[in-house]
Amino acid sequence: MATFCMPRVDLRERSLSAAELRAALPRGGVDVDAVVPTVRPIVDDVAERGATAALEYGERFDGVRPDAVRVPAAALTAALQTLDADVRAALQVAIDRTRAVHADQRRTDTVTEVAPGAVVTERWLPVDRVGLYVPGGNAVYPSSVVMNVVPAQIAGVSSLVIASPPQRSNTGAFTGLPHPTILAAAALLGVTEVWAVGGAQAIALLAYGGTDTDGSGTWTELAPVDMITGPGNIYVTAAKRICRAQVGIDAEAGPTEIAILADGTADPAHVAADLISQAEHDEMAASVLVTASTELADAVDAALTEQLATTVHRERVLTALAGPQSATVLVDDLDTGVRVVNAYGAEHLEIQTADAAGVAARIRSAGAIFVGAYAPVSLGDYCAGSNHVLPTAGSARHSSGLSVQTFLRGIHVIEYTEAALKEVSGHVQALAAAEQLPAHGEAVRRRFAR
Repeated sequence: MATFCMPRVDLRERSLSAAELRAALPRGGVDVDAVVPTVRPIVDDVAERGATAALEYGERFDGVRPDAVRVPAAALTAALQTLDADVRAALQVAIDRTRAVHADQRRTDTVTEVAPGAVVTERWLPVDRVGLYVPGGNAVYPSSVVMNVVPAQIAGVSSLVIASPPQRSNTGAFTGLPHPTILAAAALLGVTEVWAVGGAQAIALLAYGGTDTDGSGTWTELAPVDMITGPGNIYVTAAKRICRAQVGIDAEAGPTEIAILADGTADPAHVAADLISQAEHDEMAASVLVTASTELADAVDAALTEQLATTVHRERVLTALAGPQSATVLVDDLDTGVRVVNAYGAEHLEIQTADAAGVAARIRSAGAIFVGAYAPVSLGDYCAGSNHVLPTAGSARHSSGLSVQTFLRGIHVIEYTEAALKEVSGHVQALAAAEQLPAHGEAVRRRFAR
């Protein structure tokens, strides 16, 4: 094949403001607003007719209709029993490491005595019921089961349901059910409730609930959830946006992205392999290299050409690497490169430079930072112990990835004695008067009126 060259954005000898810099950087576009009018009727219909509507939409869009929404317990057991031994061992390592990291995130209650007899306690309580969406499509994502379930379990969520699209291509006992590897991962984690429904209709059913039947006349409640997490396509994202008044959501996830900040010490073969690994996800995936070394940029293009010749999903990867969301960004020096990646706010950021740890310490905007030659993004996708559900589209500048905190609510508990309230009663009344809310002050004054 002809030499493949990443598109280039040359920022050398340019002094750009933060806003100009963000505008100059490659970024994919996902217009969620454009599909909201299409998705809203689906959400409204599922909210009204429940599982019946959800199954009908699945049959229309995906060409498959399970007998029931809820996956039978026997199917979960069978999926785990038939899971490839190597895949099971790998999933167990991913689970163990993810549990180890997330266990240290659990918050404890805090008690603050602001004055004698005046105590404010912050209690951290888990969300009661959570819906975890695991997409289908170009790939199978048992790792997403791990990344969503583990922090929810550690947070203490008492009721978990996984929703994942039923598959047409499965055979035998798994026809019309989510992919068996998804079911096996759920079983391995002890999740007993899995729904065979995908797309916008899955989000709506999680948000509003309904009733389910296997056709035998036995009806089962599909209880609505309090929060929905997990990635999905643009229709799933639009449904999450519509339903967020009904339930909490983790984020509106966009296409995946990787940025690599590299200097002349980086191995171009490693850089190329990592750019390809993210482009493999989706034709809209973003792969961005930021470097001051034109020699490295040229060497990476040569390595990409060589590796693309044997890449399994070559056409998908080529489309992603050649798209407007991907580029090699040339900068004057490493300091400028740090400024660029902070402005970009990548979902995944690799640092492949001399003193990679020192450079990583200067990064303020990234979903996750992968330090050095031996911490590729694919490690974080599976077995690093970190979470791979991360902010996209620059939202790492203000948001975090999925964690135990996602599933916890902080509640302030206020306890004041009579003397403690009396001490500040005048201040409360003064502020109430300043805000022209006299009844607020009166509520305190009356407690001490004789």
